[in-house]
Amino acid sequence: MARLAERLGIGERHLRRLFLQHLGASPIGVAQTRRALFARQLIHETRLPLQEIAWAAGFGSVRRFNECFRKMFRQAPGALRTRAGSAEGAKEAGVTIRIRYRPPYDWDSMLAFCAARAIPGVEVVENGRYLRTVAMGAATGTVEVFHLPKQESLGVTIRFPEVKALPLIVARVRRQFDTGADIRTIEAHLTRDPVLKPLVERRPGLRAPGSWEGFELAVRAALGQQISVAAARRLAGELVALHGKRVSRNSALQAGLTHVFPTAKQLAAAPAVGLRMPAARQRALQAIARAAVADPNLFRSFGSVEPIVERLKGIPGVGEWTAQYIALRAVREMDAFPSSDIGLLRGAAAVGCTGSNAMMLAKRAEGWRPWRGYAAQHLWAVDAAAAQGRKLVDRAA
Repeated sequence: MARLAERLGIGERHLRRLFLQHLGASPIGVAQTRRALFARQLIHETRLPLQEIAWAAGFGSVRRFNECFRKMFRQAPGALRTRAGSAEGAKEAGVTIRIRYRPPYDWDSMLAFCAARAIPGVEVVENGRYLRTVAMGAATGTVEVFHLPKQESLGVTIRFPEVKALPLIVARVRRQFDTGADIRTIEAHLTRDPVLKPLVERRPGLRAPGSWEGFELAVRAALGQQISVAAARRLAGELVALHGKRVSRNSALQAGLTHVFPTAKQLAAAPAVGLRMPAARQRALQAIARAAVADPNLFRSFGSVEPIVERLKGIPGVGEWTAQYIALRAVREMDAFPSSDIGLLRGAAAVGCTGSNAMMLAKRAEGWRPWRGYAAQHLWAVDAAAAQGRKLVDRAA
């Protein structure tokens, strides 16, 4: 409670008052409810032993787990499992659960985004599924994400040796795949603009992809400065091969998953980055790593996009575009808008959006607040489709 209040810049007593005012429960009560609901989902959808479910849901003891469960659901956890019938998956095959979203959900666009940026050794996209390596502390494993459209959910298979990491892994999947978005409200707002209206109608459910982890995304953004997506992906693969930890064959069953992404501490302590890229950009990578080590809250939101961007721009080598991109993908400030992005400018020009430069586009985007990040996603989609068309013409020629 003290750490949470400090992070939000308010007192503990005021934090408790806000919880009671807006949620009708104390912070501890909210936390216990979330634990119990997650435990119930694990009971229904997995075959994990009940003791491990208690640890995974964040309970300090099995006794406390049973007490809380009986109080909330008026039955023992074991009774719920008895009625659940055949649950999905076994521990050896991983824990598979569902993450619901508000439809529509443009899974094809999300998967294409991930495929274009998949870091060799860390990520694989194939057969309609996204897979990646996961590291928390000394433990490593994998996550596999797939679409369950009839159930309006994403399926997630987690293969990780420590069950206590499950809530954090699930939370990261939610952020990366933007499952919490109230997409109908966002689209209703954006379609007020006559330029965006046909774009939204063309791609209903288009989400704004997040990131697995803030530092990883910041490195990706720095690598992508002034180069193509494909070139940035190649450099990220080289960085992982040089500095990432190799995973055991037992930890990564999927071919192609060989490393976990390097941590900020690893990159900050490295004598050199060792990539074939300008020295200034290599210094920027290590500056980002040092900043992430010095400030564990570097990639957390503090209320609005402007102070976040200014804080990130204080890191050597991080300019306006990089800061806005990190704010959107890593911090999940959905009003972030990297107006100088060449892809955004091309996409805006392709649909006749007023504004031939970053300043004019930023002015036009004021009407898209507070969802400028989603508007950006639609403009990027226009540019990506145009680029694909140009490739097809070139091949035909």
